[in-house]
Amino acid sequence: MNFGVLGPISAWSNGGESVPVGGPRQRCVLGALLVELGKEVTVERLIEYLWDDDPPRTARSVIQVQISHLRRSFPDVIQTTAGGYLAAVGPEMVDLHRFRDLVARAGEADDAAEEAVLWDEALACWRGRPFSGTGSEHLYNSVARPLLEERWTAWTSWVECAFSLHRYTEIVTRVTPLVRDDPLRERLQYYLIAALFRSGQRASALAAFQECREYLAEELGVDPSPEVMELHTEILRETESSAGQLAAAAGSTDRAQAVRPESPRSDKPEQRPPAEFVARNDLPRDIPDFTGREQDLQRLLDLGGSDEARAEVAVITGPGGAGKTTLAVHGAHRLATRFPDGLLFIDLYGYTVEQEPVPPASALGSLLRAVGVQPDAIPEPVEERAALWRASLSGRRVLVVLDNVANFAQISPLLAAAPGSLTLVTSRQDLPGLSGAQYISLGMLGPQASLRLFATVLGSSRVDQEPDTAREVVRMCGGLPLALRIVAGRMLSRPRWTFEHVRQRLSEHHRMFRELRIEGHSVEAVFELSYQSLNDEQRRAFLILGVMIGSTVDLHGAAALLDCDPPDADDLLQELVSVCLFDEPSVDLYRFHDLIGSYAKEKAGTDLPAEEADAARRRLADHYLDMANRAADMMGPRSHHYEIDSGRSSRYHNELADRAEATAWFERHQDNLAAAVDFYAAAGLDEPAWQLADSLWRHYANHGETELLMSTQEKALAASRAKGNERGSAATLIGLGIAHCLAGRFQHSLDLLNEARGILSTIDDERGQARVDASLSLVYERMGRFHESLSHAWKVLEYALSVEDRQLESLQRGNLAIAYQVLGDYDRAVEFGEAALRIKKDEGEYDTAAGVLCTLGEVYGMRGDPDQRFHYLGEALRLAQLTGSHREEIYIRNGLAVARRASGDIDGALEAHRAALDLGEEIGQHSADAEVLTQLGCTYAEAGYAEEARKAHEEALRLARERGELHIEGKALMGLGLLSTEAVEREQAVEHLAGAAKLFADLGVPEAQQAQAELEKLV
Repeated sequence: MNFGVLGPISAWSNGGESVPVGGPRQRCVLGALLVELGKEVTVERLIEYLWDDDPPRTARSVIQVQISHLRRSFPDVIQTTAGGYLAAVGPEMVDLHRFRDLVARAGEADDAAEEAVLWDEALACWRGRPFSGTGSEHLYNSVARPLLEERWTAWTSWVECAFSLHRYTEIVTRVTPLVRDDPLRERLQYYLIAALFRSGQRASALAAFQECREYLAEELGVDPSPEVMELHTEILRETESSAGQLAAAAGSTDRAQAVRPESPRSDKPEQRPPAEFVARNDLPRDIPDFTGREQDLQRLLDLGGSDEARAEVAVITGPGGAGKTTLAVHGAHRLATRFPDGLLFIDLYGYTVEQEPVPPASALGSLLRAVGVQPDAIPEPVEERAALWRASLSGRRVLVVLDNVANFAQISPLLAAAPGSLTLVTSRQDLPGLSGAQYISLGMLGPQASLRLFATVLGSSRVDQEPDTAREVVRMCGGLPLALRIVAGRMLSRPRWTFEHVRQRLSEHHRMFRELRIEGHSVEAVFELSYQSLNDEQRRAFLILGVMIGSTVDLHGAAALLDCDPPDADDLLQELVSVCLFDEPSVDLYRFHDLIGSYAKEKAGTDLPAEEADAARRRLADHYLDMANRAADMMGPRSHHYEIDSGRSSRYHNELADRAEATAWFERHQDNLAAAVDFYAAAGLDEPAWQLADSLWRHYANHGETELLMSTQEKALAASRAKGNERGSAATLIGLGIAHCLAGRFQHSLDLLNEARGILSTIDDERGQARVDASLSLVYERMGRFHESLSHAWKVLEYALSVEDRQLESLQRGNLAIAYQVLGDYDRAVEFGEAALRIKKDEGEYDTAAGVLCTLGEVYGMRGDPDQRFHYLGEALRLAQLTGSHREEIYIRNGLAVARRASGDIDGALEAHRAALDLGEEIGQHSADAEVLTQLGCTYAEAGYAEEARKAHEEALRLARERGELHIEGKALMGLGLLSTEAVEREQAVEHLAGAAKLFADLGVPEAQQAQAELEKLV
């Protein structure tokens, strides 16, 4: 499929057949996406293109309809992004990008004849006026007109090239209609006149000059450029020398000075950091009319532009609303090119209404995930997270904005240490203790800077008409940037308002803001002014948003809170954003500035009926419950299934397409969801409290949010116990047990799970008991009590068989195969593994069978069947790579390494071990490192590399002990004990083997006999 925007928006099949694009709106949307090929075009921009400055309330829905039509016509071309859409086609398939590529190649050509051919091909891409047929004036002015300038520049470059090749007649033929279309193109006029003269048409050249001069005089009242006038004089002289000068001028000076469009170059890409590090830009939107703070901004730019080989820190302090975050974000955007490895932003909620400051551990978890560290690779202790954070930034130029900091202790572990990095900190505290930091203290804006802000936003004329009154408004606003911007926003949307009108309104509604005074001025007066200027519908929305659960809300959550359809909610949100009463820090995510949030909450307390506030919060909580339940269904098998009474909230939910979208939704709202559990629990709503907590546990567990997992389960448990809700108590006891297991408190975890079992047995909840058994199996496996783990796994399988749950049966048979493999019962491991494989094939889930295939391959190897071993492992690797199961691929590659070692292929085994470790490093998945290193040590020993083997086993031993992996610890100890005396002294070997024998015996695994036998040989 090929597409055209350099003319009417068109599409053609590969055979050249025209494909219908649709009406003007579809052409407009498609054209906008094709121009920004491979880049996101936001929904907001598409709305501007379609409706200029007057979009309907249903604009977003209309955009979605147009996208749907286009996708039917052009499958796989349009992709959805976080904030809009992008076109995913090759640049060679779009005439605009072919044109730009040819322009770039022509500009780099060394031979004039080759250059001329490239210019011809480039100009041939044009079929008429770009984007004709879209009917969008905004699109034409912002996109099409710049493209036309690129075309004119290309024509000028072609003429310059053709003139140097003496193609005068061709120039006359092709340029004459061009200058008639736009007589103001003097450079083309110059070459047309020169080509006429050089081709022997002296009279025509003089006539062309006369037409040019008359047109310029009539339209602009000016004479032609000095170059054109000089050319006219030389034609009149008609001398040979003048002709020589003309040729020289055209062939050298003019061509050297020709302006050509910027084009991307195919230079060799610079070396980037390793693949696991994700370079990303998390900065909020920069404001286009940043005003004031020039000296403070320059200090930031100087600091960021410094070549000092150290990590720089700038601390921006000042009262709330002083513009700390605005300055930090603006400065970060200005410094973006200096920090190619990432621009990160995190709000630490140091001063946020009803929001606890983000603990350092949670903040480090967010930052590490932002740069590509996998959740299960993030350690629990804050010290280890801080070390991993510093290591991740080593050797990279990264700018980090730590916003809204509460105190020094909160950010001390978050500070980057990499030379060349820059950390910008904003806080209301001075943060003593940050040695070497640059401090920027923001006060209020002075009168002149405040007036400049008004002039920038409103235009100088409105300020100049009432200079004294404008100064009085500045004084009443206290110079607070936030307050000034709210006033400016109101006046911008109310052109008839004067500064005198604003002054009167401020005076009428002036009263002290209960919780904050700034230099004798009340911010509340400014907020009150903005609030009073809203219409009734906007006021109600503002008040209801003031009582929202959590600190942020997305469009669909706001729709639930406001009890209206999403398009209507979107209009209200955008109206509040436009008057600076609500912030949109990222696409479709909204929050209050902390001061305005305090005001909104207080205002709601006095102006919003309590019943209405409670009903709004309940709608939002029910929305979160509904969405969390949907998202949890995509995360894995559910043990407790329940119907959500979503009659009031179902109209607000947004669809989640797959597990990736479900995970992203959980990540975006995880703090709000915890707050929703708090809301239910505080209101005594025990049923939705435990249901929401039960929907959240897997996400919190998988992403290392142990504190949130613990707190949500504890509060839901308390609510359930208070109401005598046995099922809710049992479900949250299970979740709490998992939380304590992940935290390493295994015995307490067992106590909680057994308490849950007792309750579930009383109410005869068999599926719940199966969930307890599955959790107990996990805890016992972590403790190294394999036989007890096996026993509970059997109970889960028996339940799955009794209810004919084939998915659960397949999962448990695979788990049992692994257990029997560890315990040395290879026949049963094969039996259960092959049964699991059959079920997956029957249920159409064979593509998820990589883990089972790997187990079967390893077991067949232990039984002495190398052909089956390689067959199963090879198929497992194929499936893992097909489905992108990188974690399974690591174990499979390690299994292949062991298989190759057994077959005598030592080089192949070492290569496979290294591939497994490299993959783990690439994706930030290190849970298999100890096991891989243990087997690598054995392979080194087999190859006779005793020293390398010792190092590998020692590192494996360190990791296994650090993570509590008892089985791997035993393997590493035995590997060390079996090394030659050149690598390990005899006494150490005896100690290692004795430790291994005891560990294996305690675990009840077959390696115990081997370790004991090797120990007896030494002693």
